[in-house]
Amino acid sequence: MNEQKFDYIVVGGGTAGATVAKILSDNRKNSVLLLEAGEDNDNDQPITNSTFAPVLQNLFFPQYFWQGEGVPQEELNNRTFRWTTGRLLGGASSVNRQLWVRPTDAVISKWEELLGPLWAPQAVIERFKALEKYNGQTDNPEARGFNGRVDVRQAPVEPTVMAQKLALAIEQATGFEQILDYNNPDTPIGPFTRNQYTQHPDGTRESSSTAFLTPDVVDNEGFGVNGRKLRVLTKTTALRIIFCGETARGVSYLKNGKPCEVFANKKVIVSAGIKSPSLLMRSGIGPADELINAGIDVVKDNPNVGQHMANHSIIPVVFSTNPNDPATPPNDPNAHLIAGAFLPDPATGSNPTLRAVQLEPFFSNNTLIVGVSPIQPKSRGTVEIQSSDPLKIELGDEEFLDNPDDLRLLMDTFTIYIKNIATALSNIDPQYQLLSPTMDIINNPVRLEAFIRQNLGLAFHEESTLRMARSEADGVTNFRGEVFGVENLVVADNSIIPFTADGNTSAPAYLIGFTIAHQLLREDECEKECKCGVEILKLRFSTPTRGSMNQPS
Repeated sequence: MNEQKFDYIVVGGGTAGATVAKILSDNRKNSVLLLEAGEDNDNDQPITNSTFAPVLQNLFFPQYFWQGEGVPQEELNNRTFRWTTGRLLGGASSVNRQLWVRPTDAVISKWEELLGPLWAPQAVIERFKALEKYNGQTDNPEARGFNGRVDVRQAPVEPTVMAQKLALAIEQATGFEQILDYNNPDTPIGPFTRNQYTQHPDGTRESSSTAFLTPDVVDNEGFGVNGRKLRVLTKTTALRIIFCGETARGVSYLKNGKPCEVFANKKVIVSAGIKSPSLLMRSGIGPADELINAGIDVVKDNPNVGQHMANHSIIPVVFSTNPNDPATPPNDPNAHLIAGAFLPDPATGSNPTLRAVQLEPFFSNNTLIVGVSPIQPKSRGTVEIQSSDPLKIELGDEEFLDNPDDLRLLMDTFTIYIKNIATALSNIDPQYQLLSPTMDIINNPVRLEAFIRQNLGLAFHEESTLRMARSEADGVTNFRGEVFGVENLVVADNSIIPFTADGNTSAPAYLIGFTIAHQLLREDECEKECKCGVEILKLRFSTPTRGSMNQPS
């Protein structure tokens, strides 16, 4: 192919990547290329129809996902899990359960302490307000956005009897009052009867693709409209970042079976999600010994690449139900989750204002299944590459329960929260009975531990493999996502999260893409002002030409 040049190249059209591409191209002087390995599946029924959301990852539609399997988990009886995420425009936001959960001020304050005011809680709230178009109830409208591009729907309008019974049972069992809006920074803890979904008002799916790559932004052929210099290439797999010395100059990619190259005048932005660390490693950034063993020339030795991985897990708790209680409202099947809760660590002496456990209830096979998810795990995993072959899957190892504190939290959650919730729920309605794990298992520490190890599953919330830090001694990128030790390379996705988000991870991905894209636009503006200032100074202090009568003012 003839040499191609764009100001910015964005690798990955997922939650953050599509956001970045649209925002950068808002400046009509910027030319932006967005590379996505998957296809545009926005109109496919399993994607648009929100009733598919609870089962998309379980059914594992191969046309929408990366195909892979993780490393056997030693603490989970050597069971393996899918190593995957969305492989289509919108990425994970096109195949997830659609939950919109902002990280709390408690977590973001840790980001600010480490990284500075760009990540201060109030600044983050303002960006969420700019992102979201909230359609629901709240007791703090000043903290919610109503004019953004991401449709967020609180549903159902009228909670089902099942949801009301479950929320009441959680309230009685834990002592935490029901809350109206869990994304209100003032009410992060408690049970609730309505979830918040990335859905349009009619209940169809909202993704970063449907929010940011809309017809007013890009046409059906992938070309920007209305003067926008945006090009979107699907079915295009990034192979590696092209470096000249320690400066990122472009991207090598595979299109229609042919290797191609494209070059960036300004920056290469990596927004490939779980694929981001392996892309950096294949490009020469990572642990030097690992790269050399894989036959890769080292551009920058950084042993933190692919380390510090956090991931949420989930364990199903099964209840029988009252057959007269509908799981979802007959007029709103898109409200597919049944109530929910964010709870603190139940251990004595824990901070009651910090989220530690999330309950995600849904209905399946005539049973109520409450997913128990520890959302501040201490165990950390890794991502490694096997060779220089860019098409060979990387090795993802979550190392679940590697830190004993995680097992302790789960044991306490079952023996305190789940046990008491089951009792309260059966007192409200005797037809709701705990089926799995049984009370006998919960009351037996040995059997309960075995149950946890055998039933803990994956939540697909990989974070922090290229974490932001103050220096390369502790991370891979700085507070603006710029990769330490090289030039013109930025990472913008959940891999740069410095401290684990205490909830679902779609909202943080939007936040990161939005924040870093606007930082790049400000950098553009600063460079423009600096150049203008230099030109003025040159003009002001230049020697007048012969015949000139006046100095420039």
